[in-house]
Amino acid sequence: MISLNYIRITLFLIACWMFFLSVGKHTFAEESKQTILRPSFVEAHADFPRVEKNLRKWDAPVIADLDQDGFLDLLLNEHGFSVSVCWNNQGRFAKPYDLIMGDMHGISVGDFDRDGNLEIVISRGGGSGSNARNSKILRVDRQRNFTDLPDFNPPLELMRGRTVKFYDGDNDGDLDLLNFAFPDREKKGKSENYIYENDGKDQLVLASLLPPVKSDGQKTLITDFNGDAIVDLLLYGHGSVKAYQGQGDLTYTDMTDAVFPYDIKDVTCIVEFDYDNDGDFDLFFTRGKGFEIGETFFDKERKIWGFFTSRGEFKFEDLETGDVLNIENFQSQWPYNDAYYIGESAYIYEFPGETHSGKDIRLVNSNALGFPDKLNEDGGFHIGYIGNRKWRIAGNIRSPATGVIRGVAAYSDYNHPKGLNDILLENKDGKFVDATEKKNLYREEHTTGVAVADLDNNGLQDLLIARRGNLIHENEALIYLNQGAAGFKQLKHHQIISPELGAIGLGLETFAYNHDGKVDVVIGNERGKWHLFKNTMPAAENVNFIVVEVGNSASGKATALGALVEVNGCGTKQIKRVGSSGAAYSRSFNHFIHFGLGACDGPVKVTVTWTNGEALTHRIASLNSKVFVGAKN
Repeated sequence: MISLNYIRITLFLIACWMFFLSVGKHTFAEESKQTILRPSFVEAHADFPRVEKNLRKWDAPVIADLDQDGFLDLLLNEHGFSVSVCWNNQGRFAKPYDLIMGDMHGISVGDFDRDGNLEIVISRGGGSGSNARNSKILRVDRQRNFTDLPDFNPPLELMRGRTVKFYDGDNDGDLDLLNFAFPDREKKGKSENYIYENDGKDQLVLASLLPPVKSDGQKTLITDFNGDAIVDLLLYGHGSVKAYQGQGDLTYTDMTDAVFPYDIKDVTCIVEFDYDNDGDFDLFFTRGKGFEIGETFFDKERKIWGFFTSRGEFKFEDLETGDVLNIENFQSQWPYNDAYYIGESAYIYEFPGETHSGKDIRLVNSNALGFPDKLNEDGGFHIGYIGNRKWRIAGNIRSPATGVIRGVAAYSDYNHPKGLNDILLENKDGKFVDATEKKNLYREEHTTGVAVADLDNNGLQDLLIARRGNLIHENEALIYLNQGAAGFKQLKHHQIISPELGAIGLGLETFAYNHDGKVDVVIGNERGKWHLFKNTMPAAENVNFIVVEVGNSASGKATALGALVEVNGCGTKQIKRVGSSGAAYSRSFNHFIHFGLGACDGPVKVTVTWTNGEALTHRIASLNSKVFVGAKN
């Protein structure tokens, strides 16, 4: 006879099996809805008629719809040469148009006077302390006309300008200004981290200062690490990262030790993003070291050699290349951009054109015989053929210089500094814990920039990382796709590759330039070129997206810059901030906020909260489209 306990156990096991089957069926059904897409990219040459010269750069590209025609334009900074605008003509960019010439640094865009037109503030360099200047502001109208604005009364401070960022630091809806300088020796340690308040009468007036920093410690991330809707600031670029908590009145309290789990140094870029969709902002740090003075690279198979040097005398190991020396993308800054002395007689090499960009030089031994016993006292480069198929390069300079030489027979190895690991910090109630290894992001390399976007439209934000590179190889960006609970997975063969040699990875940004529902990429390499990469991921019926165009608040008292956008649908929540990016010195104003939705087919709820606390919520049934939230200018 079958016992009662046996029957009970049998029924329990059957029930467990049926539950397992139902869960498995549900999981399979849910997974079958989701098409897994692999983003890939192609350089969009036809859509982006760039300048073909190799030029120095400053920071990430700045993105904003300057003429307010519904298509995002680009501001590109060729460091020491010009800031140019690339107008977006319905998905195709015009040739770069020079906006202002000279030594420019940080750039920010916003409507600080609320007149319906956008203003561009540009931080001007100070000639290493010899030519302190204040930041310049231009207004652009919808007909693409630019107007210089007069100085405020009193004017913005004179400085060696670095960081400028429009932001609402006191939650009144209008735009204040961060205006930070590279420290000037004449200030004798006084702070030059100026914070200006918008007085509501078209003036920016000095309100407070952050503590002084050293060297290039003006790099800044605008974020909100404690979730109180008041802007907080992270400063980095020299020494340890500092966390300043906003008090709501344009003053800040140092909360570094309370916020971070440990001391963080050698940071090149920081970006905020809610990687786990839990409603708060996490942080990702790229880290790396610059090249050392006298550092060289050599590929013995391709016979390509590259160098970096700066500030002081140098003499490289003699190079065996034969009768001809071919130098590629040879760059040095003022005052040595044309100080090249050839052979024993040290005659000046005359260039046929301008000398700010990278120079390709071909020297024949018969025109460069010998090497002088004494180098030019004013500094510069000396190049000469010394016999036995060998050439010598030496000199004395005060600014960074780089170059690549092909056809080198052999060269001694250089002991390169080990790369550093990037860091993912997860936000836990305003404090951060290290999630780098847990989320499969530990990698030792020198990296210089990061941008975030949902590249595959699955509802999770991915990472796009710029590598520093090594001068003698093409530079391939890193992409890590967000897999949710499984962490991040590196995407290979994505084709975001910068081919020019002699360039150094710097900054990048993501945006949808052609309104095709996929996020594209723009990259600028120091001593290289700008590149626009189009996302060619195929469309799929069950992979959806929505673009939220954010306008002013309903009252008109708050602009879109800094507003929080939240999308809720199918049991998930995503948040993004208008104007958030990894740019160290600049701030974009991309008010077209792209959200991937994956298999979610709606409806979704969109909530925009402006910096002054006003909020609007819309229920959206039509996906794969753009929705406007707010009030028009």
